[in-house]
Amino acid sequence: MPVVGHAWQLMRRPMQFMSSLSEHGDLVEIRIGPTTAHVPCHPDLLRDVLANDRVYDKGGAFYERARDIAGNGLVTCPHRDHRRQRRLMQSAFQRSQLQRYAPAMRAEIDATSARWRDGAVVDSFPELFGMALRTVARTLYSVPVDEAVVRKVEHAYEEVLSLLFQQMFLPKVVRRLPIPSNRRYRANLDFLHTTVQGLIREYRAGDFGADHGDLLSALLSSREDDGSGLDDQEIHDQVSTIMAAGTETVAGTLTWVFYLLSQHPDVERRLYAEIDAVLGGRPLEWDDLARLELTDRIITETLRLYPPAWLFTRRVAEDVELSGVRLREGATIVFSPLAVQRHPAAYSAEADFDPDRWLPERVSPMARRAFVAFGTGARKCIGDLYARTECVIALATILSRWRVEVEPGHDIRPVTLATVYHPRKLDLRLTARTPAVVPSVSG
Repeated sequence: MPVVGHAWQLMRRPMQFMSSLSEHGDLVEIRIGPTTAHVPCHPDLLRDVLANDRVYDKGGAFYERARDIAGNGLVTCPHRDHRRQRRLMQSAFQRSQLQRYAPAMRAEIDATSARWRDGAVVDSFPELFGMALRTVARTLYSVPVDEAVVRKVEHAYEEVLSLLFQQMFLPKVVRRLPIPSNRRYRANLDFLHTTVQGLIREYRAGDFGADHGDLLSALLSSREDDGSGLDDQEIHDQVSTIMAAGTETVAGTLTWVFYLLSQHPDVERRLYAEIDAVLGGRPLEWDDLARLELTDRIITETLRLYPPAWLFTRRVAEDVELSGVRLREGATIVFSPLAVQRHPAAYSAEADFDPDRWLPERVSPMARRAFVAFGTGARKCIGDLYARTECVIALATILSRWRVEVEPGHDIRPVTLATVYHPRKLDLRLTARTPAVVPSVSG
Protein backbone atom coordinates (compact mmCIF):
# COMPACT_ATOMS: atom_id res chain seq x y z
CA MET A 1 0.00 0.00 0.00
CA PRO A 2 1.24 3.54 -0.64
CA VAL A 3 3.20 5.14 2.21
CA VAL A 4 2.61 2.35 4.79
CA GLY A 5 3.88 -0.55 2.65
CA HIS A 6 2.99 -3.86 4.32
CA ALA A 7 2.53 -2.32 7.76
CA TRP A 8 -1.28 -2.58 7.57
CA GLN A 9 -1.24 -6.34 6.91
CA LEU A 10 1.52 -6.79 9.47
CA MET A 11 -0.45 -5.08 12.22
CA ARG A 12 -3.95 -6.35 11.38
CA ARG A 13 -3.22 -9.99 10.53
CA PRO A 14 0.38 -10.65 11.64
CA MET A 15 0.17 -14.44 11.88
CA GLN A 16 -1.41 -14.91 8.47
CA PHE A 17 0.88 -12.36 6.83
CA MET A 18 4.16 -13.58 8.32
CA SER A 19 3.42 -17.30 7.91
CA SER A 20 2.45 -16.75 4.25
CA LEU A 21 5.80 -15.23 3.31
CA SER A 22 7.55 -18.61 2.92
CA GLU A 23 5.40 -19.15 -0.18
CA HIS A 24 7.44 -16.39 -1.83
CA GLY A 25 10.90 -17.76 -1.02
CA ASP A 26 13.45 -18.23 1.74
CA LEU A 27 14.27 -14.51 1.98
CA VAL A 28 11.40 -12.11 1.29
CA GLU A 29 11.50 -8.35 0.91
CA ILE A 30 8.76 -6.32 2.60
CA ARG A 31 8.22 -2.62 3.25
CA ILE A 32 7.32 -1.18 6.65
CA GLY A 33 6.46 2.44 6.02
CA PRO A 34 9.53 3.92 4.32
CA THR A 35 11.80 1.06 5.42
CA THR A 36 12.68 -1.86 3.18
CA ALA A 37 13.29 -5.02 5.22
CA HIS A 38 14.18 -8.63 4.47
CA VAL A 39 12.50 -11.53 6.28
CA PRO A 40 14.24 -14.95 6.57
CA CYS A 41 11.42 -17.45 6.01
CA HIS A 42 13.24 -20.79 6.07
CA PRO A 43 14.22 -22.25 9.46
CA ASP A 44 17.84 -22.92 8.46
CA LEU A 45 18.29 -19.47 6.95
CA LEU A 46 16.88 -17.78 10.05
CA ARG A 47 19.18 -19.89 12.24
CA ASP A 48 22.16 -18.72 10.18
CA VAL A 49 21.13 -15.10 10.73
CA LEU A 50 20.59 -15.49 14.47
CA ALA A 51 23.83 -17.42 14.91
CA ASN A 52 25.85 -14.54 13.41
CA ASP A 53 24.99 -11.78 15.84
CA ARG A 54 28.08 -9.76 14.93
CA VAL A 55 26.96 -9.20 11.33
CA TYR A 56 23.21 -9.17 12.09
CA ASP A 57 23.34 -6.97 15.16
CA LYS A 58 20.55 -5.81 17.45
CA GLY A 59 19.19 -2.65 15.86
CA GLY A 60 16.49 -1.23 13.64
CA ALA A 61 13.16 0.35 14.53
CA PHE A 62 12.07 -2.22 17.11
CA TYR A 63 15.22 -2.05 19.24
CA GLU A 64 15.47 1.72 18.98
CA ARG A 65 12.10 1.91 20.74
CA ALA A 66 12.70 -1.07 23.04
CA ARG A 67 15.72 0.83 24.41
CA ASP A 68 13.29 3.46 25.68
CA ILE A 69 12.18 0.80 28.19
CA ALA A 70 15.22 -1.42 28.71
CA GLY A 71 18.09 1.00 28.07
CA ASN A 72 21.25 -0.89 27.16
CA GLY A 73 20.10 -4.09 28.87
CA LEU A 74 20.90 -7.62 27.79
CA VAL A 75 18.03 -7.87 25.28
CA THR A 76 18.61 -4.53 23.59
CA CYS A 77 22.38 -3.97 23.80
CA PRO A 78 24.54 -4.20 20.64
CA HIS A 79 27.01 -7.01 19.97
CA ARG A 80 29.94 -5.10 21.46
CA ASP A 81 28.32 -5.08 24.94
CA HIS A 82 26.52 -8.40 24.86
CA ARG A 83 29.20 -10.96 25.81
CA ARG A 84 30.12 -9.21 29.05
CA GLN A 85 26.51 -8.67 30.10
CA ARG A 86 25.63 -12.27 29.27
CA ARG A 87 28.49 -13.62 31.39
CA LEU A 88 27.47 -11.47 34.33
CA MET A 89 23.80 -12.43 34.13
CA GLN A 90 24.15 -16.13 33.28
CA SER A 91 24.48 -17.32 36.88
CA ALA A 92 21.18 -15.64 37.81
CA PHE A 93 19.29 -17.90 35.38
CA GLN A 94 20.92 -21.26 36.01
CA ARG A 95 18.65 -24.17 36.90
CA SER A 96 19.95 -24.16 40.50
CA GLN A 97 18.86 -20.53 40.84
CA LEU A 98 15.47 -21.26 39.30
CA GLN A 99 14.89 -23.82 42.03
CA ARG A 100 15.38 -20.99 44.53
CA TYR A 101 12.94 -18.72 42.66
CA ALA A 102 10.25 -21.40 42.28
CA PRO A 103 8.71 -20.95 45.78
CA ALA A 104 8.25 -17.22 45.10
CA MET A 105 6.67 -17.99 41.73
CA ARG A 106 4.34 -20.54 43.30
CA ALA A 107 3.40 -18.19 46.16
CA GLU A 108 2.30 -15.37 43.85
CA ILE A 109 0.49 -17.68 41.42
CA ASP A 110 -1.28 -19.43 44.30
CA ALA A 111 -2.24 -16.07 45.83
CA THR A 112 -3.79 -14.98 42.52
CA SER A 113 -5.81 -18.17 42.08
CA ALA A 114 -6.88 -18.08 45.75
CA ARG A 115 -8.50 -14.66 45.20
CA TRP A 116 -10.82 -16.03 42.52
CA ARG A 117 -14.36 -17.07 43.39
CA ASP A 118 -16.41 -20.01 42.19
CA GLY A 119 -18.42 -19.00 39.12
CA ALA A 120 -16.44 -15.81 38.55
CA VAL A 121 -15.57 -14.63 35.03
CA VAL A 122 -12.18 -12.98 34.51
CA ASP A 123 -10.67 -11.22 31.52
CA SER A 124 -7.76 -13.55 30.89
CA PHE A 125 -4.94 -11.37 29.58
CA PRO A 126 -5.16 -8.48 32.10
CA GLU A 127 -5.64 -10.95 34.96
CA LEU A 128 -2.66 -13.08 33.92
CA PHE A 129 -0.56 -9.99 33.20
CA GLY A 130 -1.03 -8.81 36.77
CA MET A 131 -0.14 -12.26 38.06
CA ALA A 132 3.02 -12.39 35.92
CA LEU A 133 4.10 -8.90 36.99
CA ARG A 134 3.69 -9.73 40.69
CA THR A 135 5.56 -13.00 40.12
CA VAL A 136 8.56 -11.42 38.42
CA ALA A 137 8.65 -8.67 41.06
CA ARG A 138 8.60 -11.32 43.84
CA THR A 139 11.47 -13.27 42.25
CA LEU A 140 13.46 -10.05 41.83
CA TYR A 141 12.99 -8.72 45.37
CA SER A 142 12.23 -11.91 47.39
CA VAL A 143 9.28 -10.26 49.15
CA PRO A 144 5.88 -9.15 47.80
CA VAL A 145 5.96 -5.67 46.29
CA ASP A 146 3.33 -3.24 47.60
CA GLU A 147 0.06 -3.92 45.75
CA ALA A 148 -0.55 -0.23 45.03
CA VAL A 149 2.88 0.03 43.38
CA VAL A 150 2.21 -3.12 41.36
CA ARG A 151 -1.09 -1.69 40.06
CA LYS A 152 0.60 1.55 38.98
CA VAL A 153 3.47 -0.32 37.33
CA GLU A 154 1.02 -2.65 35.60
CA HIS A 155 -0.88 0.35 34.17
CA ALA A 156 2.36 2.02 33.05
CA TYR A 157 3.58 -1.10 31.26
CA GLU A 158 0.20 -1.52 29.57
CA GLU A 159 0.41 2.05 28.28
CA VAL A 160 4.03 1.86 27.14
CA LEU A 161 3.83 -1.57 25.51
CA SER A 162 0.56 -0.73 23.74
CA LEU A 163 2.18 2.38 22.25
CA LEU A 164 5.63 0.93 21.46
CA PHE A 165 4.80 -0.30 17.94
CA GLN A 166 2.99 2.93 17.16
CA GLN A 167 6.12 4.80 18.19
CA MET A 168 8.19 2.39 16.11
CA PHE A 169 6.31 3.25 12.91
CA LEU A 170 6.04 7.01 13.48
CA PRO A 171 8.65 9.30 11.87
CA LYS A 172 11.02 10.91 14.36
CA VAL A 173 9.53 14.36 13.80
CA VAL A 174 6.04 13.08 14.74
CA ARG A 175 7.34 11.30 17.86
CA ARG A 176 8.64 14.67 19.10
CA LEU A 177 5.28 16.42 18.81
CA PRO A 178 3.38 17.05 22.09
CA ILE A 179 0.37 15.00 20.99
CA PRO A 180 -1.54 13.01 23.69
CA SER A 181 -0.13 9.57 22.77
CA ASN A 182 3.45 10.85 22.83
CA ARG A 183 2.92 12.54 26.19
CA ARG A 184 1.39 9.37 27.68
CA TYR A 185 4.27 7.30 26.34
CA ARG A 186 6.95 9.55 27.84
CA ALA A 187 5.14 10.07 31.16
CA ASN A 188 4.70 6.33 31.73
CA LEU A 189 8.30 5.63 30.73
CA ASP A 190 9.48 8.21 33.25
CA PHE A 191 7.31 6.62 35.94
CA LEU A 192 8.66 3.12 35.22
CA HIS A 193 12.29 4.20 35.34
CA THR A 194 11.76 6.21 38.53
CA THR A 195 9.96 3.28 40.18
CA VAL A 196 12.62 0.72 39.20
CA GLN A 197 15.37 2.99 40.52
CA GLY A 198 13.46 3.50 43.77
CA LEU A 199 12.98 -0.26 44.28
CA ILE A 200 16.68 -0.92 43.68
CA ARG A 201 17.66 1.88 46.06
CA GLU A 202 15.30 0.55 48.75
CA TYR A 203 16.65 -2.97 48.26
CA ARG A 204 20.25 -1.80 48.64
CA ALA A 205 19.39 0.21 51.74
CA GLY A 206 18.43 -3.06 53.42
CA ASP A 207 20.86 -5.95 53.71
CA PHE A 208 23.06 -5.01 50.76
CA GLY A 209 25.53 -7.81 50.17
CA ALA A 210 23.28 -10.46 51.69
CA ASP A 211 22.08 -13.31 49.51
CA HIS A 212 18.28 -13.33 49.66
CA GLY A 213 17.97 -16.09 47.07
CA ASP A 214 16.33 -13.69 44.63
CA LEU A 215 17.21 -12.43 41.17
CA LEU A 216 18.45 -9.04 42.31
CA SER A 217 20.88 -10.61 44.80
CA ALA A 218 22.26 -12.74 41.97
CA LEU A 219 22.70 -9.71 39.69
CA LEU A 220 24.35 -7.58 42.37
CA SER A 221 26.79 -10.31 43.41
CA SER A 222 27.80 -11.47 39.90
CA ARG A 223 31.46 -10.78 39.11
CA GLU A 224 33.88 -11.11 36.22
CA ASP A 225 37.29 -12.78 36.77
CA ASP A 226 38.80 -9.34 37.40
CA GLY A 227 36.25 -8.65 40.15
CA SER A 228 34.14 -6.17 38.16
CA GLY A 229 30.37 -6.43 38.13
CA LEU A 230 27.35 -4.64 36.74
CA ASP A 231 27.37 -0.91 37.49
CA ASP A 232 24.33 0.98 38.79
CA GLN A 233 22.99 1.88 35.34
CA GLU A 234 23.46 -1.68 34.12
CA ILE A 235 21.57 -3.05 37.14
CA HIS A 236 18.75 -0.60 36.40
CA ASP A 237 18.64 -1.64 32.72
CA GLN A 238 18.69 -5.37 33.54
CA VAL A 239 15.88 -5.06 36.08
CA SER A 240 13.82 -3.03 33.57
CA THR A 241 14.54 -5.69 30.94
CA ILE A 242 13.46 -8.58 33.19
CA MET A 243 10.24 -6.84 34.27
CA ALA A 244 9.28 -5.94 30.69
CA ALA A 245 10.24 -9.28 29.13
CA GLY A 246 8.75 -11.48 31.85
CA THR A 247 5.21 -10.15 32.08
CA GLU A 248 3.25 -9.74 28.83
CA THR A 249 4.97 -12.73 27.24
CA VAL A 250 3.92 -15.09 30.04
CA ALA A 251 0.39 -13.64 30.13
CA GLY A 252 0.07 -13.97 26.35
CA THR A 253 1.26 -17.58 26.35
CA LEU A 254 -1.12 -18.67 29.13
CA THR A 255 -4.04 -16.86 27.48
CA TRP A 256 -3.46 -18.80 24.26
CA VAL A 257 -3.08 -22.04 26.24
CA PHE A 258 -6.57 -21.63 27.71
CA TYR A 259 -8.01 -20.82 24.28
CA LEU A 260 -6.39 -23.86 22.64
CA LEU A 261 -7.52 -26.17 25.43
CA SER A 262 -11.08 -24.96 24.93
CA GLN A 263 -10.83 -26.02 21.29
CA HIS A 264 -9.29 -29.43 22.07
CA PRO A 265 -11.22 -31.09 24.93
CA ASP A 266 -9.32 -34.36 24.50
CA VAL A 267 -6.03 -32.63 25.28
CA GLU A 268 -7.69 -30.71 28.11
CA ARG A 269 -8.92 -33.96 29.73
CA ARG A 270 -5.42 -35.46 29.52
CA LEU A 271 -3.92 -32.34 31.07
CA TYR A 272 -6.26 -32.38 34.09
CA ALA A 273 -5.50 -36.08 34.52
CA GLU A 274 -1.74 -35.48 34.46
CA ILE A 275 -1.93 -32.63 36.97
CA ASP A 276 -4.09 -34.72 39.33
CA ALA A 277 -1.79 -37.74 38.99
CA VAL A 278 1.38 -35.74 39.67
CA LEU A 279 0.11 -33.42 42.40
CA GLY A 280 -2.57 -35.60 43.97
CA GLY A 281 -4.30 -32.54 45.43
CA ARG A 282 -1.20 -31.17 47.20
CA PRO A 283 0.79 -28.00 46.38
CA LEU A 284 3.31 -28.24 43.55
CA GLU A 285 6.94 -28.94 44.45
CA TRP A 286 10.10 -28.44 42.40
CA ASP A 287 10.55 -32.14 41.61
CA ASP A 288 7.02 -32.27 40.16
CA LEU A 289 8.03 -30.12 37.19
CA ALA A 290 9.94 -32.93 35.48
CA ARG A 291 6.86 -35.17 35.69
CA LEU A 292 4.49 -32.63 34.13
CA GLU A 293 5.50 -33.72 30.65
CA LEU A 294 2.25 -33.08 28.79
CA THR A 295 1.96 -29.70 30.51
CA ASP A 296 5.38 -28.76 29.16
CA ARG A 297 4.55 -30.00 25.64
CA ILE A 298 1.32 -27.96 25.64
CA ILE A 299 3.31 -24.83 26.44
CA THR A 300 5.85 -25.61 23.69
CA GLU A 301 3.12 -26.19 21.10
CA THR A 302 1.33 -22.99 22.16
CA LEU A 303 4.57 -21.04 21.76
CA ARG A 304 4.99 -22.57 18.30
CA LEU A 305 1.54 -21.53 17.10
CA TYR A 306 1.26 -18.21 18.96
CA PRO A 307 4.72 -16.89 19.89
CA PRO A 308 4.06 -13.86 22.13
CA ALA A 309 7.20 -11.99 21.05
CA TRP A 310 6.53 -12.09 17.33
CA LEU A 311 8.54 -9.34 15.63
CA PHE A 312 12.12 -8.14 16.01
CA THR A 313 14.55 -6.21 13.85
CA ARG A 314 18.25 -6.61 13.15
CA ARG A 315 20.64 -4.13 11.55
CA VAL A 316 23.26 -5.45 9.09
CA ALA A 317 26.67 -4.35 10.40
CA GLU A 318 28.58 -4.80 7.13
CA ASP A 319 27.93 -5.61 3.48
CA VAL A 320 26.90 -9.26 3.24
CA GLU A 321 25.25 -11.74 0.90
CA LEU A 322 22.27 -13.61 2.31
CA SER A 323 20.44 -16.27 0.30
CA GLY A 324 21.79 -14.80 -2.92
CA VAL A 325 20.76 -11.23 -2.03
CA ARG A 326 23.39 -8.54 -1.51
CA LEU A 327 22.58 -6.55 1.64
CA ARG A 328 24.33 -3.28 2.35
CA GLU A 329 25.57 -2.14 5.75
CA GLY A 330 22.63 -0.65 7.64
CA ALA A 331 20.01 -2.82 5.92
CA THR A 332 17.11 -4.04 8.07
CA ILE A 333 16.34 -7.69 8.79
CA VAL A 334 12.92 -8.53 10.26
CA PHE A 335 12.98 -11.69 12.38
CA SER A 336 9.67 -13.32 13.28
CA PRO A 337 9.02 -16.78 14.75
CA LEU A 338 5.69 -16.62 12.89
CA ALA A 339 7.58 -16.81 9.59
CA VAL A 340 9.11 -20.24 10.33
CA GLN A 341 7.18 -21.99 13.12
CA ARG A 342 4.41 -23.05 10.74
CA HIS A 343 6.78 -23.96 7.91
CA PRO A 344 5.56 -27.14 6.14
CA ALA A 345 9.13 -28.39 5.74
CA ALA A 346 9.44 -28.54 9.53
CA TYR A 347 5.99 -29.61 10.67
CA SER A 348 3.32 -31.93 9.31
CA ALA A 349 -0.20 -30.51 9.68
CA GLU A 350 1.60 -27.32 10.65
CA ALA A 351 -1.55 -25.37 11.56
CA ASP A 352 -2.83 -28.05 13.96
CA PHE A 353 -2.47 -27.92 17.74
CA ASP A 354 -0.68 -31.18 18.50
CA PRO A 355 1.36 -31.18 21.74
CA ASP A 356 2.43 -34.77 21.09
CA ARG A 357 4.46 -33.66 18.07
CA TRP A 358 7.08 -32.79 20.75
CA LEU A 359 7.33 -36.35 22.09
CA PRO A 360 10.99 -37.44 21.84
CA GLU A 361 10.17 -40.26 19.43
CA ARG A 362 8.21 -37.92 17.13
CA VAL A 363 10.07 -34.62 17.06
CA SER A 364 12.47 -34.15 14.13
CA PRO A 365 15.73 -32.16 14.03
CA MET A 366 14.12 -29.73 11.54
CA ALA A 367 11.20 -29.17 13.93
CA ARG A 368 13.63 -28.31 16.72
CA ARG A 369 15.56 -25.92 14.45
CA ALA A 370 12.35 -24.21 13.35
CA PHE A 371 11.27 -23.52 16.95
CA VAL A 372 12.65 -20.05 17.67
CA ALA A 373 10.11 -18.59 20.10
CA PHE A 374 13.07 -17.75 22.37
CA GLY A 375 15.49 -17.04 19.54
CA THR A 376 18.66 -19.08 19.15
CA GLY A 377 22.43 -18.69 19.14
CA ALA A 378 24.39 -16.42 21.46
CA ARG A 379 21.40 -14.11 21.87
CA LYS A 380 18.83 -16.73 22.70
CA CYS A 381 16.58 -15.46 25.49
CA ILE A 382 18.47 -15.93 28.76
CA GLY A 383 15.15 -16.29 30.58
CA ASP A 384 13.70 -19.09 28.45
CA LEU A 385 13.85 -21.68 31.24
CA TYR A 386 12.58 -19.09 33.76
CA ALA A 387 9.54 -18.36 31.54
CA ARG A 388 8.81 -22.02 30.83
CA THR A 389 9.09 -22.85 34.54
CA GLU A 390 6.69 -20.05 35.45
CA CYS A 391 4.19 -21.17 32.79
CA VAL A 392 4.25 -24.80 33.98
CA ILE A 393 3.85 -23.77 37.63
CA ALA A 394 1.01 -21.41 36.70
CA LEU A 395 -0.87 -23.91 34.56
CA ALA A 396 -0.55 -26.77 37.07
CA THR A 397 -1.40 -24.59 40.07
CA ILE A 398 -4.44 -22.96 38.47
CA LEU A 399 -5.91 -26.15 36.97
CA SER A 400 -5.40 -28.16 40.15
CA ARG A 401 -7.83 -25.75 41.81
CA TRP A 402 -10.09 -24.51 39.01
CA ARG A 403 -11.87 -25.76 35.92
CA VAL A 404 -11.34 -23.02 33.37
CA GLU A 405 -13.80 -22.57 30.51
CA VAL A 406 -13.75 -19.97 27.74
CA GLU A 407 -16.88 -17.83 27.70
CA PRO A 408 -18.86 -17.29 24.47
CA GLY A 409 -18.23 -14.08 22.57
CA HIS A 410 -14.44 -14.26 22.58
CA ASP A 411 -12.44 -12.37 19.96
CA ILE A 412 -9.12 -14.01 19.14
CA ARG A 413 -8.04 -11.41 16.62
CA PRO A 414 -4.71 -9.98 17.79
CA VAL A 415 -4.68 -6.58 19.45
CA THR A 416 -3.60 -4.10 16.79
CA LEU A 417 -0.15 -2.58 17.36
CA ALA A 418 0.42 -4.74 20.45
CA THR A 419 4.04 -5.59 21.25
CA VAL A 420 3.00 -9.06 22.44
CA TYR A 421 0.70 -11.26 20.36
CA HIS A 422 -2.49 -11.88 22.33
CA PRO A 423 -6.25 -12.00 21.65
CA ARG A 424 -8.45 -8.95 21.99
CA LYS A 425 -10.91 -10.61 24.36
CA LEU A 426 -10.93 -13.99 26.07
CA ASP A 427 -13.07 -14.24 29.19
CA LEU A 428 -12.64 -17.29 31.42
CA ARG A 429 -15.31 -18.80 33.69
CA LEU A 430 -13.84 -20.37 36.82
CA THR A 431 -15.42 -23.35 38.54
CA ALA A 432 -13.90 -24.71 41.73
CA ARG A 433 -12.83 -28.32 41.45
CA THR A 434 -11.60 -31.03 43.78
CA PRO A 435 -8.60 -32.73 42.18
CA ALA A 436 -8.93 -36.45 41.65
CA VAL A 437 -6.50 -38.28 43.92
CA VAL A 438 -4.84 -41.02 41.91
CA PRO A 439 -3.87 -43.94 44.18
CA SER A 440 -0.22 -44.94 44.09
CA VAL A 441 0.66 -48.37 42.73
CA SER A 442 2.87 -50.47 44.99
CA GLY A 443 4.69 -53.73 44.40
